[in-house]
Amino acid sequence: MSTPLSNTSGVRRDVLASLVVFLVALPLCVGVAVASGVPAELGLITGIVGGLVVGALPGSSLQVSGPAAGLTVLVHEAVQTFGLAALGALVLVSGLIQIGLGALRFGRVFRAISVSVVHGMLAGIGLVLIFGQLYTMAGLEQPRSGFEKIIGVPGLVADVLASGQALTAAALGLGTIAVLVLWKKLPARVQVLPAPLAAVALATAVAAAGGLSVPRVEVQGLLSAVQPPGTSAFAALASLAAVGTVLAFALIASAESLFSAAAVDRMHDGKGTEYDKELMAQGVGNTLCGALGALPLTAVIVRSSANVQAGARTKLSRILHGLWLVLFAALLPAAIGIIPLAALAGVLIHAGCKLVPAGELRPLWRRHRGEALVLAATALAIVAVGMFEGVLLGLLLAVVKCAWETSQVQVGVHELTDGRLIVSITGSATFLRLPRLLEALEAIPQDRPVELDLTGVRHLDHACATTLDTWAQRRGTSVATLTSA
Repeated sequence: MSTPLSNTSGVRRDVLASLVVFLVALPLCVGVAVASGVPAELGLITGIVGGLVVGALPGSSLQVSGPAAGLTVLVHEAVQTFGLAALGALVLVSGLIQIGLGALRFGRVFRAISVSVVHGMLAGIGLVLIFGQLYTMAGLEQPRSGFEKIIGVPGLVADVLASGQALTAAALGLGTIAVLVLWKKLPARVQVLPAPLAAVALATAVAAAGGLSVPRVEVQGLLSAVQPPGTSAFAALASLAAVGTVLAFALIASAESLFSAAAVDRMHDGKGTEYDKELMAQGVGNTLCGALGALPLTAVIVRSSANVQAGARTKLSRILHGLWLVLFAALLPAAIGIIPLAALAGVLIHAGCKLVPAGELRPLWRRHRGEALVLAATALAIVAVGMFEGVLLGLLLAVVKCAWETSQVQVGVHELTDGRLIVSITGSATFLRLPRLLEALEAIPQDRPVELDLTGVRHLDHACATTLDTWAQRRGTSVATLTSA
């Protein structure tokens, strides 16, 4: 039984954890918004909704939602293609889809998505994010496609070296990355301050103290940034490209949120996530974000792990983190306008590097080469073609890989004393193994009586059944029986 003292201690832990999460979320909310090509305030709005609304709903008690680096590339493409006015409609409809999927109990189905596809998706996003933010870090406009961003790097380096302002901005961004990398090596009492906040604060202080002329975040004000979608915005959803974007929003946001929930559940010994309810909570959050014209939200593992590690016990911590975001946006809006864009770009480059599982590729290749190929193909397709196409290719390859691995067929030939040959086929005979099956059958001598034994076949698809029937008819009376399991 809990006592008043233990309840007070729990509340204190949640309050302290909420402050830690707020300090982690603040630079990420702003940075993700700027990288997405939308006003910085929209990132704060999404973070507020993730805290106050999604944080209060059932599902997961400890994971924290907000704008995520994993959706930055897709949002940027959507804003460039359909315009900022249509973003709210895209996010709102994707939220409604999530609510419907949760109501239909699809929450656990998302956990069946191949981990290689998810990791490949995140790796592709990370690569596009890294190379895109290199341009922002130098104060230059980034190319539109991921492929153009990568091949344009030599030109970017030349432009930076030729411009004093670009070189200054790039140095500020690289310094931000250096702080993020080295922060964990500092004493524990220093690490109480979250690394992203410390890195951005230091870069802002250096830029202000040195009077550096570098691009900074543009501030409009929280209320003026809210742009509910109008009728024309929803009319833009009639195109096939818009439908694909909505589905990509819903799929990626749902998968990332539920994978995050599974990871968070392993970090604590409290109540586990109710996946269908969590999916609906994310849908409610995205519906509201869409109505406000803000960014899409997902559960974010960086904030969620910070919440757990800070000692949070209930959902109070994530609700309070949303309240702190409201107070910051209301009382200190001008503080956003002094942040150098290069510092935020450095934070996102560091976040993008974490999305690329470079250290896992070699062990994965040794143990499961098929999974490694799916991961790599998904990532490269996202970089070369686009987010939606890359994810679809990854899912298709995962299905083909699974079908190939489960479609194992063996052909054995046994000679009886009377000269007959018993051809035994075992396993799963599908069209994927049809060439091997035909090779084995055609190698059987034509002048010997043959009997087919299919009692060991677990599955026989139409293509193989037709092939066996044709082969039996061609052998004529030489075939004694054709039996099936």
